[in-house]
Amino acid sequence: MEFRHLRYFVVLAEELHFGRAAKRLAISQPPLSLNIQQLEASVGARLLDRDSRSVQLTPAGHAFLVKAKDLLAQAEQAARGARDVAQGLAGSLRVGFVGSMLQMGLPQRLHTFQASYAQLSVSLVEASSAEQLEALRQDRIDVGFVHTTLVPTGLESRLVASQPFVLCLSSSHALVNRLRSAKRDATVALCDVGPAALVSVARAVSPDYFDAITQTCAQAGWEPVARHELRHWLSVVSLVAQGQGVAIVPKALERAGVPGVVFAPIDDALPVNQTYCVWRSHRAHEALNAFLQTWPPVYVPAQHSETSQ
Repeated sequence: MEFRHLRYFVVLAEELHFGRAAKRLAISQPPLSLNIQQLEASVGARLLDRDSRSVQLTPAGHAFLVKAKDLLAQAEQAARGARDVAQGLAGSLRVGFVGSMLQMGLPQRLHTFQASYAQLSVSLVEASSAEQLEALRQDRIDVGFVHTTLVPTGLESRLVASQPFVLCLSSSHALVNRLRSAKRDATVALCDVGPAALVSVARAVSPDYFDAITQTCAQAGWEPVARHELRHWLSVVSLVAQGQGVAIVPKALERAGVPGVVFAPIDDALPVNQTYCVWRSHRAHEALNAFLQTWPPVYVPAQHSETSQ
């Protein structure tokens, strides 16, 4: 039994006339009669009573018609599903990201993307850059957003965001009153921060950023009284809000909406916070290709430094 047999039978059952059915199928009557005979032989039951004047379904034919339509519908649904996956309209996409992406437009872009690809299942995985690169290698995610240029062989990357670091202070910090009375674009020198703990992401999570920030503090003549190391930037800002120190954070954290903190530009030279979109090279994944189109590359002058998380 072939799907061709089922399709021919369903059309004939609807028309109950070999001539009209053959016309709908764009074939002649003899091939239609032969296919119906082959179908009945395969089923092992007579499905149609026909003579020179009429064609009628037998009881077996009525029962078989229901199942034949179901099978044809399932086959069409399977074919349509395969086409949707091939075109990136369905299937799944696993997206890794560092926490700061939540303040850098990731949720908004995902909302827009999913509006155009409603049948596509998108899942999010928050992880450090190193964890994402390993997840890509093991095919546990399809694309990641990381803070590193050290991309292993077999992966491609593009710079999708670049932003400065800013100083994050508790609203009760002594510098805040000075900032509020100064010009809108006033900056702060790290040597003016005074006695305070430095709150930052842990070195194990972001070694290059941790080293660059602590070295910048030392060069500016500010030696923190203590260091609090956390796993997520949002946790860093929240701890500062509780008066447990000051932090140097990506500017996007200003949009996190954490109460009790004030942000200010920094006089001292600091690395630039850069975010790269990373995926496996030469992979035929239409959903991924469509997603990448929503993240065009950005241009950053060559003198900007590159660090990793």
